[in-house]
Amino acid sequence: MADVNRVVIIGRLTRDAELKSLASAQTVAKFSIAVNRKKRQGDEWVDEPNFFDIVLWGRMAESLHQYLVKGKAVAVDGELRQDRWTQDGQNRSKVEIIANNIQLLGGGSQQSEYSSGRSSAPGKNNTVHTANTSVSDDGFADDIPF
Repeated sequence: MADVNRVVIIGRLTRDAELKSLASAQTVAKFSIAVNRKKRQGDEWVDEPNFFDIVLWGRMAESLHQYLVKGKAVAVDGELRQDRWTQDGQNRSKVEIIANNIQLLGGGSQQSEYSSGRSSAPGKNNTVHTANTSVSDDGFADDIPF
């Protein structure tokens, strides 16, 4: 049986993404997202925040950097990677999500949605319907035989 390392996570950025160009001419963007988990505490439910570090490489990092700002909701599809090192004689490790695909969620202002050529609700028309539809002429005869 093959091993599987895949994660899909949706959350909000806790800080603006940091974009760096490495000596190897590769570009990397790093940021963190917060994901709330509902937890019962006594008689009430409270949000328990969980924080995850995300690493995004290459052209996608360059393209998305300007949109990856604090508070932005994103969906991340990627894999887990554990870095291990020794610091002051102590073994340390850190798990990061290496992003393969990122989708920006939520919208900006109405102006930015329309300027991008997308409607405010994909898959729905932007027709305004009123309660009094009997006065409008829809071009169909009133007595349709079916």
